[in-house]
Amino acid sequence: MKQYLIAHDLGTSGDKATLFTAEGEMIRSAVVSYDVDFSGDKRAEQNPLDWWNAFCKATGEILEGIHPEQVLAVSFSAQMQGCLPVDEQGNPLRNSIIWADHRAVKEAALLEERLGADRIYELTGHRVSPSYTIEKLMWLKKHEPDIYQKTYKVLQAKDYIIFLLTGKFVTDYSDGSGTQAMDLKKMEWSREILGAAEIDGDKFPELHNSTDIAGKVTAIASSACGLGEHTLVICGGGDGPCSSVGAGCVKDGELFTTFGTSAWIGGTSSVPFADEEKILFCFAHVIPGKYMPCGTMQAAGSAYSYVRSVICDGEDYDLLDERMKRSPAGAKGLIFLPYLLGERSPRWNSDTSGAYLGIHPEHKKDDYVRASMEGIAMNLELILKAYRRKMSVDTMILTGGGAKSPVNAGILADVMQVDFQVPDHVEEATSIGAAMIAGVGAGVFQSFDEVEKFLHIRQRYQADKEKENVYRFVKQRFELAYQGLLPFFKAHE
Repeated sequence: MKQYLIAHDLGTSGDKATLFTAEGEMIRSAVVSYDVDFSGDKRAEQNPLDWWNAFCKATGEILEGIHPEQVLAVSFSAQMQGCLPVDEQGNPLRNSIIWADHRAVKEAALLEERLGADRIYELTGHRVSPSYTIEKLMWLKKHEPDIYQKTYKVLQAKDYIIFLLTGKFVTDYSDGSGTQAMDLKKMEWSREILGAAEIDGDKFPELHNSTDIAGKVTAIASSACGLGEHTLVICGGGDGPCSSVGAGCVKDGELFTTFGTSAWIGGTSSVPFADEEKILFCFAHVIPGKYMPCGTMQAAGSAYSYVRSVICDGEDYDLLDERMKRSPAGAKGLIFLPYLLGERSPRWNSDTSGAYLGIHPEHKKDDYVRASMEGIAMNLELILKAYRRKMSVDTMILTGGGAKSPVNAGILADVMQVDFQVPDHVEEATSIGAAMIAGVGAGVFQSFDEVEKFLHIRQRYQADKEKENVYRFVKQRFELAYQGLLPFFKAHE
């Protein structure tokens, strides 16, 4: 009887469930969307019941024609840095405050004042930011004290689904390191951080390796989602570290770029990756004993989608590619700052906003589209510079929905001056990572090196060296634009 693994990628816009054979072949996938509530004032929330409903529906779709008992294990890749308070029965006490939420600015400043930026970075691998869970929990304690008092555990997206499947309150080290409440070297909740934040450490769940078995599917969960009773539920990990595995970057020094709703440059390291300027941060990896250095920008694909919707009336992406081809490198001097949701790497400034600068009558819609993609690429190149201070980077893997466009990939290669290799399943990197976790956890795979079974390079993009000088000048203007607008950003915080 053929055996299968299921990966659930609980993203910002929806849940993608993917069915793999135990040999690494992708059979089918299903996506169920859900909404984000952007209610203003830097807020972003989701209803956790939407995650569960999407999980059940997507699971049912991919299991069509498959006997549930053929599924060995299910695991997860999921959005990180959320704050979902639940009671002792696992009932959500409010909507989840997700990663894109930046309301906890004052709490972040207070935590930094109490411990110092350098000490927090040393302990957690992350600089202080309102995007992390601990700052959001500080905000909850101050502004919604009744909910804080009733909170038994604070969960991430996948942790909530694991609870509904198994009845267990657990998280993995990668998601733990994304809360900014975990000591990255000791791999435990940091008493020093929790003390400075004045947060009860018992509200955080038990920490595990991503490959640990959280439990088995209960009878109640089985009837709701269609998985067989006793299917192994493997802890899984955050989408960033999972994407590293799914990109095939499982060895020290290997880097990749993911272009999705957000975008990041990440890799694998045997030691915590410290960056003197704190542009980069570092997660515990989903590979036990490893670390994942990373630099993440807030709005990549989401910024491009905004431009597509507002400026181009929702044109097909192929038409946007044609528009970018008609505009020269540098978009005739038009500059786009892609900071629609504030910014993490490389700016670490939640006051920023998006902007076009250098507008002249000669600029057409084509130039606005190209400038948008170039602005995203230039922001990523600033993240790449932080890596290049420590290592040589000439080649990277490119994944994510943005990798499907040859024009996007070419612009990224030219601006960043790096050769990109694009695998055959560009939008499945996080799912492949979760499938590998399921396979290792269930004993199907001996190690993460077996990810090679899932990946085949389908396209290569070489950086155009002749465009390096063009973009050098554009990058200077990009930086001047950001620095010049800092007073404006501050005045509108």
